Amino acid sequence: MALFSIILFLVEFVRGAALISFIPIYGEKALGLSLGIIGIAITAHYVTDTALKMFIGYLLDRFSVRFVVHTGLFISFVGLFLIHYASYAWVFIVAAAIYGIGISPIWIVCLTKVSNENRATQMGLLYTIWLIGLGAGPVAANFIMDVSYAFTFWLLVGLSLLAWFLSLRITNVKTTDVKPMPMREQFSLLFDRLKQMKLLLPGMVLQTLGASMLVPILPGFAEAELGLSSTQYSYLLMAGGGFTVLGLIPMGRLSDALGKKWFLVLGFGIFGFGLYSIATAQPGLWISIMWAVVLGISYAAVLPAWNALLAYYVPPMQQGLGWGIFSTVEGIGVMIGPALGGVLASWYGTSTTVLISAILFAVIGVFYIFFPFEAFKGERNA
Repeated sequence: MALFSIILFLVEFVRGAALISFIPIYGEKALGLSLGIIGIAITAHYVTDTALKMFIGYLLDRFSVRFVVHTGLFISFVGLFLIHYASYAWVFIVAAAIYGIGISPIWIVCLTKVSNENRATQMGLLYTIWLIGLGAGPVAANFIMDVSYAFTFWLLVGLSLLAWFLSLRITNVKTTDVKPMPMREQFSLLFDRLKQMKLLLPGMVLQTLGASMLVPILPGFAEAELGLSSTQYSYLLMAGGGFTVLGLIPMGRLSDALGKKWFLVLGFGIFGFGLYSIATAQPGLWISIMWAVVLGISYAAVLPAWNALLAYYVPPMQQGLGWGIFSTVEGIGVMIGPALGGVLASWYGTSTTVLISAILFAVIGVFYIFFPFEAFKGERNA
């Protein structure tokens, strides 16, 4: 997992820097593109990333990991490179979409490499790497862009190339050692699995929907409702993100030992209660930071347990396709959430949007109190 972890960190570092900092700022200030075009470009990135995860999984079940990851990272590099020279809006959008295509393979491969023992622990490690990379990228890019757009761009390109070269060291084997099944048979198998775990499917979408609803409105909510400055808002993000990272591995180990159910119930429930408290009480800086810590720990409790639970229902001989389909289902929430959150905030205000997200998480937590975990043969510790 060490090599895959390094590649994943580099990929997510560049993606965080590109999508959260470089693309919006460079597109508006250097290329003179409207915020609408920039928004469409970022949406195009996530649409292609999510939609093609299923296809990437299909390829992983037929070709070597090295071929799929190496090809994907090269496509990612091409998309990132084109963004710098996309003076036309359509080129900018297409470049961002191409960049999304190349991102897909590495995350799916990392999921297929998680062993049967200590699933949640390893899931916690993967999410720690993902969060550190995704969070450190924008921070670094913001500092560097104050000096030079060009240097920022070439740094991101260089890190993309480094990840591409490292992928050459991946063992040239397929994700499984069995003969490939016809695509129709694989989809039939996955459809049976989806029917078996149909009660889990709403949570797959609602979890990412509730979280992504907050993405476009949190800065405005922090400023208008909590009265925080940009610097204070940064403290809030660092507190929440930092404790999420710190909590992922220990929470993963605990859920491996104690079972997944109550980590999901308490994690979702406390997360919902924390959001509700912030939305209704609208506390000051220090109380907000305290709640950010609670939210971070709650999210750390949910992530490893949730993904380890999903891992039990991935067909062992079609892991690439299985994780591709499940990631696509979860990605539906990511694609819908930001637009829904923005619309709700425009109509009813940012506090109402946070409150709706809080209720959504609380409902998920209550649902899993009564969820029949024993009906799922794979979940041994529930």
